[in-house]
Amino acid sequence: MPTNQPLGRLTSVTLREAWLSEAGDFTPWLAEDENIQLLSETIGIDLEVEAIEKNVGPFRADILCKDTTTDQWVLIENQLEKTDHTHLGQLITYAAGLNTVTIVWVSRRFREEHRAALDWLNQVTSEDISFFGLEVELWKIGDSPLAPKFNIVSSPNDWQKNVRDTTTGIGKGPLPPARNRRLKFWTGFVDFLSDQTCRFRPGKPHSKPAMWFSLGRTGIRLVAVASHGDMDDDDELRAEISMGKETSQAFYNQLLAQRQELEAALGTPLNWFTSEHIKRKRIYLRHSIDLKDESQWPAYYQWLLEKLNALHEVFAPRVARLKVDFEESATYES
Repeated sequence: MPTNQPLGRLTSVTLREAWLSEAGDFTPWLAEDENIQLLSETIGIDLEVEAIEKNVGPFRADILCKDTTTDQWVLIENQLEKTDHTHLGQLITYAAGLNTVTIVWVSRRFREEHRAALDWLNQVTSEDISFFGLEVELWKIGDSPLAPKFNIVSSPNDWQKNVRDTTTGIGKGPLPPARNRRLKFWTGFVDFLSDQTCRFRPGKPHSKPAMWFSLGRTGIRLVAVASHGDMDDDDELRAEISMGKETSQAFYNQLLAQRQELEAALGTPLNWFTSEHIKRKRIYLRHSIDLKDESQWPAYYQWLLEKLNALHEVFAPRVARLKVDFEESATYES
């Protein structure tokens, strides 16, 4: 039986108590992994930070992210005060200049006319462009640490339905057999993970060959691959560390220098892939399979879980210590 213990009272805290400036305090805070994950959970999109205060074509975003499910751009604009016409104009400019993008506008408080403007933009723009409006709050109980909370005040039309359709494949029209099989495979994998202990955060199922997971460092991802073979090649599963930014060669070289230690910790040799002609570098484990044999899927799920957990355990602390020994000069295509 519960006892009559005293309960605390939630107290609202002004944002400036935590963040004195947008660019110097709030934006770097939001770009940290645990905080961008909170925003990700709020809008239902798995985000990975690509850059802070970075040019995107002719534009400059507070935070530039990738949707790890679709690999599409997500731009985040921040305000510690009420929304204003200047930021609304920036968002419209982004939408006009980029073909496919999700724009997230975060503010202390949304003026009604700006909330209505985002609702209208979501109605009149194509389905490839989406707008979210989020209000951010801070709360505490007594002397507890401050706790942030995001509230959605505007979202794309039928957003919840679209999220559900992306997961199930409903509403997208009939998929080709190979893509339909992958959608079914990843749906089963996500269901399987719900009852397992994972070092990584599962995303939403889709029909692509790969699922991406955060490894705690921009530009490096943990990846699960279920791929149909080409011609006479076997189908395959891969659990891999993938590096795809301008830092990829520097990061790859540092990990390669630790190859003996890494493989000893895993208890198995790794496949190491690099090419001067291909920016993306990969370190992976591979398993030949028959993806059409659904009776084997539970075993395939178990293999992926074990290998992904092992890669995360061994690589995550080392990835956090990697150094960038040259100035990044990334350019992003619209």
